[in-house]
Amino acid sequence: MKSPLATAALDQLFVEARTYNSFSDRAVDDATLQALYDLLKWGPTSANSSPARFVFVKSAAAKEKLRPALSEGNLAKTIAAPVNVIVAYDLEFAEQLPKLFPHADARSWFAGNDALIQTTAFRNGSLQGAYLMMAARSLGLDCGPMSGFDNAKVDAAFFAGSSIKSNFLINLGYGTAEGLYPRSPRLAFEEACRIE
Repeated sequence: MKSPLATAALDQLFVEARTYNSFSDRAVDDATLQALYDLLKWGPTSANSSPARFVFVKSAAAKEKLRPALSEGNLAKTIAAPVNVIVAYDLEFAEQLPKLFPHADARSWFAGNDALIQTTAFRNGSLQGAYLMMAARSLGLDCGPMSGFDNAKVDAAFFAGSSIKSNFLINLGYGTAEGLYPRSPRLAFEEACRIE
């Protein structure tokens, strides 16, 4: 039996964690990004499908590719963040299933079923994006997830000619209090849940 995490860990992952709009100029090194992926990849997905694909936008040239896709309200903070993560999903994820789910012919479940492919890729890619945020927080990073951008422009700039589609963005780094809004309320258990 596993023990519950300490309160400090729960605070870091959930209770005290915030959506950051500004970050210090402290760099996020490539080894940290690799460690982040090596944590998030263990999160469960349907048939271990793992459809998410991640682009860690760090260089000035890559940020300039991203710039035209950003909404005006997200432009400055995104360009200033140490790393921007494009959380995407691969519509050809099933090609990896013989390796990822070898005990069944899972690839055949998706053959010719575009609706199932789209639903599975989007749902599980979204889950993996959430796992990325929790992995980042567990490594001491802060996150600013957002959807204020033009998906078609991101796809053209970063995924042209591929089966990969963008889902959402996460600004990543070491957050600062600048531009941090007061904590918004959440629904109470009774408003969001029921036990049957």
